[in-house]
Amino acid sequence: MIIGCPKEVKPQEYRVGMTPQAVAEAVRRGHSVLIQAGAGAGSGFEDDSYLTVGAEIVLTAPELFERAEMIVKVKEPQPQERKMLREGQLLFTYLHLAPDPAQTHDLLDAGVTAIAYETVTDAQGALPLLAPMSEVAGRLAPQMGAWSLQKANGGRGVLMGGVPGVGPAKVVVIGGGVVGTNAARIAAGMGADVTVLDMSLPRLRYLDDTFGSVFRNRYSSATALEELLQTADMVIGAVLIPGAAAPKLVRREHLVMMKPGAAIVDVAIDQGGCFETSHATTHQDPIYDVDGIVHYCVANMPGAVARTSTIALGNATMPFILALADKGWKQACTDDPHLLEGLHTHAGQLTNYAVGKALEIDVISPQVVIK
Repeated sequence: MIIGCPKEVKPQEYRVGMTPQAVAEAVRRGHSVLIQAGAGAGSGFEDDSYLTVGAEIVLTAPELFERAEMIVKVKEPQPQERKMLREGQLLFTYLHLAPDPAQTHDLLDAGVTAIAYETVTDAQGALPLLAPMSEVAGRLAPQMGAWSLQKANGGRGVLMGGVPGVGPAKVVVIGGGVVGTNAARIAAGMGADVTVLDMSLPRLRYLDDTFGSVFRNRYSSATALEELLQTADMVIGAVLIPGAAAPKLVRREHLVMMKPGAAIVDVAIDQGGCFETSHATTHQDPIYDVDGIVHYCVANMPGAVARTSTIALGNATMPFILALADKGWKQACTDDPHLLEGLHTHAGQLTNYAVGKALEIDVISPQVVIK
């Protein structure tokens, strides 16, 4: 198979879809790998590192998209990239279609077979291709929130860990999954007073058994959230419903309950965000103010630490890339029903029910498609 890895074009996105290690493994199996010139530079992988392991360097994206049978990316294809996709081509990347009708319709119109990292599952029901970036984003969230809290950035001017005689910042994490757990760990490590909200009692028991007094946890309810918002210096949104749009848990009317200059970090912004007042921002212009509350809503947070993120993502995606290349997508998805969970579009048909529900588009069963 001819595998193509283009340079990411989303603003301030420095990750790359394939590491030299992944390229080497694909070439050993007899596949051809096209890497767009400069694609890995932002992650510290120069073109020579790909040439050394057998890749071909392609100068332009149009040439790469035209020649490749499978496109491997990091972020969802941007409008100029979607125009280059075609029927019969395989796209393997993060998609986040539920809050993005324009992208969804473009993929359907192109007829491309698109498999989304974020809904591939494993035997435990976890999301193995989302987890590495969730870990990175979760660990970044308190760091970015601490920056947002600085007075020069419009924040309250509160130090996360406080100092002797001055209390620490109060941090509320909404969601106790991978993102939330990592966010809580880092925020607590910075000395903050941290509370995690979650609706799963088994998850709350796990957090309590694992972390003890490192941070507190509470069962999530509207009453508990409103109570905590009133004292919070920082609120981190870490709620995920696989494939679906994130629920809007904090409404605009809640902002008046919060302290002026408090910071919101919406890690769920890729799925539309879990704050009503959230809209996607970039690393170049990451924050904005709504009713005196600083919002940090960068849609590709892990791109800020591109090398760590690329290697972590590459470790997770490589076995799936190789399976798709070795077997073709139909056989790979037949052999691995967890990979099939990632199938979102094929030949102009939508195959993910959560996306179909969010966008009110008819869906065909992925099991039907692979027969």
